[in-house]
Amino acid sequence: MDLFTPRFKEKSLHPYFVKLITEPQYAKVQEVIAGWAVGMETRKGEKIKFIDEFQQSFNSSLWELYLNKAFKDLGFSIDYSKASPDFCLTARNGQVINVEAVTSNHAQNRDKAYYDMESIRESKQVEMKEFVDDSTIKLLSALHDKKKLFTDEDNKKHPYSSLDHVKNNPFVVAIAPFDTHLSYVQNNMAINRVLFGIEPPIQNQYGELVQNKIKSIEKKNGTKLELGIFTNDSYKEISAVIFSTTGMFGKAIVESKIDASIRATKYRVYSIKKFKSDKRKNKLGTSHKYISNTHKIFSVRGHFGDLIGGSDMHFCHTSEWQESHVDGLHIYYNPFADVPLDKNLINTLQITQNSFDIKTNLPIHVHHDGCLVSRQVYTTIKS
Repeated sequence: MDLFTPRFKEKSLHPYFVKLITEPQYAKVQEVIAGWAVGMETRKGEKIKFIDEFQQSFNSSLWELYLNKAFKDLGFSIDYSKASPDFCLTARNGQVINVEAVTSNHAQNRDKAYYDMESIRESKQVEMKEFVDDSTIKLLSALHDKKKLFTDEDNKKHPYSSLDHVKNNPFVVAIAPFDTHLSYVQNNMAINRVLFGIEPPIQNQYGELVQNKIKSIEKKNGTKLELGIFTNDSYKEISAVIFSTTGMFGKAIVESKIDASIRATKYRVYSIKKFKSDKRKNKLGTSHKYISNTHKIFSVRGHFGDLIGGSDMHFCHTSEWQESHVDGLHIYYNPFADVPLDKNLINTLQITQNSFDIKTNLPIHVHHDGCLVSRQVYTTIKS
């Protein structure tokens, strides 16, 4: 599938696509992305349409390309003959799973002015609360749209629920945020609000980590939107949500190993016994060390119940950094789903598992030691 031969005049091409095909340093990145696309050229009636969207809209197509490679790496076979939803997967145990891909986007997605450096600097000055609120609303809206595609709310001629390969099989929505220049730094703050109705962890007066609840959010026009859609049966049609802020252009840069700088954060967790076994190496609080002249790690460690937890923030060159294709993925299971997703099917040490206990009314997050929390790449394209 020839993704990179322009099919439109430059004014109609997405600014990131233009950079990708015109700046020599991205030649190896093109090779990586082409590798992600293998198999998609056989999609029924989709090939030309997909190429056009990749060149003109970019982000949503890049997310599908990323997912195509991710599902293969996770051991699924993909039936490209099914036109919709976007991916019809078969697991090793024979279970069929249908996945619809979606992104939350900025209204100026194709506007070159939105991608100039002045616009990016202005975006980074936005208050974090305003940014997370806006992202929360956009993610919720995108999921609502996909729910409507599954049902007959839009009076669609063939809603997903009517398709034979979808009936009685899990329906999963894979979503990634591309709504602002800050999208890649949000980790899971906004999606946790949308699905579980919870805020980021904070320490209470006893030094314990707690997550406050948030029941709703208000749009600028005053419309009130209910959050925590996986804490009740309002989205029972969706079996699970796959989410990532690292399956973006930066992933292709990391895999290509072109000249770039990395800032990445990994989650760390130890038993107290293991942590104390090497007192010279392991210290509570903050510390830093150099692995090389160009690879520095800032570490934070603290007590979290009967565990020692924290993070390692790496600053290094792409040549010194390793991450798998699925590093940074989150999966969220809907306990109220009509057709639940088997939790063993998308479960590796690199993927964070998130579920909700309806008995205790509390979320359950399984972050494995060393899993990728966030990662930024610094080149001429910020991603």
